[in-house]
Amino acid sequence: METTELKDLIRTRYGGIASGASASACCAPPAASCCGTKPAPDMASLQMGYSEAELAAVPEGANLGLGCGNPAAVASMRPGEVVVDLGSGAGFDCFLAGRQVGPEGRVIGVDMTHEMLARARANAAKVGAANVEFRLGEIEHLPIADAVADVVISNCVVNLAPDKAQVFREGFRVLKPGGRVAISDVVNIAPLPEDLQADPALLCGCVSGAIPAERVASLLCAAGFVGVSVAVRPDSRDMVAAWVPGRGIENCVASAIIEARKPGENNA
Repeated sequence: METTELKDLIRTRYGGIASGASASACCAPPAASCCGTKPAPDMASLQMGYSEAELAAVPEGANLGLGCGNPAAVASMRPGEVVVDLGSGAGFDCFLAGRQVGPEGRVIGVDMTHEMLARARANAAKVGAANVEFRLGEIEHLPIADAVADVVISNCVVNLAPDKAQVFREGFRVLKPGGRVAISDVVNIAPLPEDLQADPALLCGCVSGAIPAERVASLLCAAGFVGVSVAVRPDSRDMVAAWVPGRGIENCVASAIIEARKPGENNA
């Protein structure tokens, strides 16, 4: 599938979710996907590693049950820091980050879907989240100046990008020296069978766009990062299996926590 066609498909599907369509609009079969199980997003998020306190801390409608982990749990965000969220959706992780960095900090969410952007901004207005903003853009071409961020986070979005190397180069560009990456995403743990590779539903369902952990690490290193770690989560097997029941995708992909650092000292 051509890059433009894939991006249009992803934009359409996630725009549908933001507008209130069913979870199957995420491209997966009706049961579930990495886009989450629509009837119970909180349950899906608890399985990803979020706490009940975190779920209660965000405005209603921000948690769509999307993702494959909890990047905030490893990002160690501190008061006053600037955070960039790649593929911010309805703003769930951004609002959690906003609480951690406090009023002196700032969170910038970037999403390429107009509907998600509108929903995230409405959610921010509900709670007066003055330190959180949302910008329209692609994660391969971030609408953010150089050396702005202390932390780059993302939750199950990088796998959707056709040019992952460019995503990591952009993350490196917007980070300050000494800045860090904390990403939750899916990685390949075994080759996908041909029928799964060819299934368009899995292209934007966080499955067939995944690459091996070793490839993720090499792309981060090529972008200039150091201290690279890609830790596969064996405990994610049941969660992944529920995305597309009966297809065996849990034998091919798993959730992983991806961490890295931009060389230098952050004196902010």
